[in-house]
Formats: sequence, structure tokens, C-alpha cells
Amino acid sequence: MGKPLTQSQRTQLLEWFGQERFSTGASACELHIHDISPHRCPPPSGVVWPQTTEEVAKVMAWAYQEEIAITPWGAGTSTEGNPLPIEGGLVVDLTKMNRILAIRPEDLQVDVEPGVFRRELNRQLSGSGLFFPVDPGADATIGGMIANNASGVKTVKYGATKDYVMQMTIVLPNGEIITTGNRAHKSSSGYDLGKLFIGSEGTLGIVTAATLRLSGVPENQLAATVTFPDLGSASDAVAMIIGTGLEPAALELLTEGLIELMNVENGLDLDVMPSLFCEFHGISRTSLEEVAALAREICEDCGALSFHYGTDDNERRNLWRARHDAWETINRAHPGKNTLIVDAAVPISRYPEVVVFANQLVREQGVDGYVFGHAGDGNIHVVMAGDPENQEEWSRLETVNHQVVEKAISLNGTCTGEHGVGIGKRKFMALEHGESYFLMKKIKDLIDPKGLMNPGKIFS
Repeated sequence: MGKPLTQSQRTQLLEWFGQERFSTGASACELHIHDISPHRCPPPSGVVWPQTTEEVAKVMAWAYQEEIAITPWGAGTSTEGNPLPIEGGLVVDLTKMNRILAIRPEDLQVDVEPGVFRRELNRQLSGSGLFFPVDPGADATIGGMIANNASGVKTVKYGATKDYVMQMTIVLPNGEIITTGNRAHKSSSGYDLGKLFIGSEGTLGIVTAATLRLSGVPENQLAATVTFPDLGSASDAVAMIIGTGLEPAALELLTEGLIELMNVENGLDLDVMPSLFCEFHGISRTSLEEVAALAREICEDCGALSFHYGTDDNERRNLWRARHDAWETINRAHPGKNTLIVDAAVPISRYPEVVVFANQLVREQGVDGYVFGHAGDGNIHVVMAGDPENQEEWSRLETVNHQVVEKAISLNGTCTGEHGVGIGKRKFMALEHGESYFLMKKIKDLIDPKGLMNPGKIFS
């Protein structure tokens, strides 16, 4: 735990930000000690809400001199304790830096501050024919998405956050302001420093502005649901669809347990069987139907029992809303329990192996667990519900977590496909990265020699 703020330090922050944008109150501090993970921590010494890059730089330079830990905060939707101030200090909440600075449709670009929410950005873009396609499900802030390199259901076609960040303004731990990248669509100019900060989880600095690349809104969209007799057949179909070069906008795998919960929660009437949710984007209905026909053929070759598709917007929205709400659905189905989320990814050819392994492990350990994932990019989730006060029960959840992650790494995959490292995945970093993990630590020590930026994350 860090030292509490002194009276003179509190006075200084009040002078700069006033009572409206600096607080040491219990309610404000306690709002910043939990995300959707089971990790918890004591309250920070205070919370500050800057509104400009210059204000962020001022507080960072001052905190660096005073040796006060800084933890950046976005929407608090992380699943690994990524934004928790586990060493106290000061939380820098960026949600008041929420301006869309410029929309440039002629360049397919938008300039935003870090506190802009993803859904609000797309609402503001709705009349331009463009959208920001990265969709992690939760309504995260752009700053949080950059810090975590968020991805989600549409990654298989559109990519992750790193594929859309062109330029950033970043405040380093000592308050220095730098700009990375440019607005050109390609460059071979020097080290790509932007990629270093994307996914760094606020351990190297704070992003205060970003230029994002945009995509055109697809003219036609088609959703499909496919059922299978078993999970192995469904995951085999995933590997074959991707392997044949089809490019679905989204390809999601769900087990029957989750389907059953979604039916109850959302008033759906889906067959309670291992299923794929697919979505295709194209310039015409005819082209979409051709792609869907090929996907159907592949699925039937893998033993699919049914293949239903249509272009009804309401049906498609309801389907994806239910998928986006999967964690909330599971959480509500197990009141009084916490959830532990496994997030791993493997090469697409090994996806069937890791999915079947995870599902068998859940059954062997006798836990309340649900296997699903962004199958099109080899991402698997296992969401488990348990009582952290029941040591025996929670240890079984941890066993599943460890073994699925270790299995993924053994298949040349990763311990975290999209939710970052935070607190929960630190223990796997050396196993996954080997010697390069220690190079990462050297870079961290070079940029943040005092270890004040989001301490306790990524590195043990």
C-alpha cells in the first residue's frame, strides 16, 4: 500500500482541480476499486478528473516528483483487475476527457479523447457512412480499449484496436508529452512506438488523444445460427470456415449451457445445443447468400443439424445483444457468487483441441462453467461462477483457469486473447514470453524507473 496523501498534497490538488474534479471521499474512491473481475483492493488516496492533456501532464509531473502512484481509469469494464489501484496513490479518471475532436470522412479518420465511449463514437459517426468496428461487447472508453488492445466479436474480419490507432498523444510518467505515429495510412519511419503503448495497460503512460482509422458501414449484413450435435463438431466447423478463406464479420461459439441461459434471460427460442453465431458483411444480398451457402456446406460436412439465416435487423440485433450480455447473464444466473473469466487464444487449427479440452475440464472439476468465445480468431472464454470464500470451490475454478491457459500456451497460443494481463494473468507472462518477458520489464523500467505507473500490472 502506498502512503496516503499528505495535507499539503491534497491542498495542491484542490487548488488545481477544485472539489468538483478532485476527491478523497469514500464514495468516489470506492467506485474505483473494482472492475468485473474478482480482484479487489483498498481505496486509493484520491481521484482526479483532468479535462486536458496539459492537466494530465501537470498532475503526472507532480506525482512523479512526489513519488505518488498513478492508476489510469476508463470505464472500469476490465476483467483482470487492469485499472485497480492496488498500491493506492492517485486514480486519474479520464471520463471527463470525452470530446470527439474532429471527424474527417475524406480520410476515414476521427480524432478523439480517451474518455469517449465506443457506442457514443459510433452514434456520432452514424451519418457519415463510417464506423469504428472494434466491438469488445462492453461499452468501454477508447482510452481503455487502446490501453488493453481490445478486440471482440468482429475481430476476425476487422481486427483489433491496434489496427485502427494511427496517432496518439501520450503523457509519460514524468509529465513529458509525446506524439507517436502520424495520419498517413502507412509508414516505414523508425520504430513503431505506438504499438509499444497499445496494450501496455497504462504502465508506460496515459493516452490523452488518438487518431483512429474508420471503416465503411457494410451495405448488407446477414446473421446465421448453426447447431451441432457436439462441441467438437462445432469447433471443427470453425477451423474449416476460416481455413477455406471465408471471412465472416463475426463467428462465435457457444455451448448448450450458455444457450439455455440466454433463452431464459432474453426471451429467445434457440435450440439448446452447441451453436455457432455467424455474421457476414457484403455489398449485396446476393454475395452474402453465396458466402452463407458455402458456410452452410462446410457446417453440414462437419455434422451440423440446422442452419438458419436471414437479414432481419431486429433478429440480428437481438441475437448479438444476447451474446454481448453473456457475462451479465451468467452472473445473474448465479446470485451471490463471483465470476472468474478464462481468456485464451490459439492458432485456428488448434481451436477444436482447446475447446474440447476446456469443456471436459469444466465437467471434471464440477464447476458452474460456460465455454464460448470469438471462435473466428481462435479466442476461447470459460466463465465460471463460484464463492471466493469457499476455498475448495474457488480452487477448482483456479484449476480450470490454469490448465486451460497452460494448454493454450503449449499450443503456441496466448494466456490472454483480448482482456489483457492486469493482475490475474501476471503469473503466466514468463511462461508465454520466455526471455522477451524480461526485455519488456527493462522497457518498463526505462520509461518508468520509479515504478509509479499502474503498479502491479503485467509484471509480478
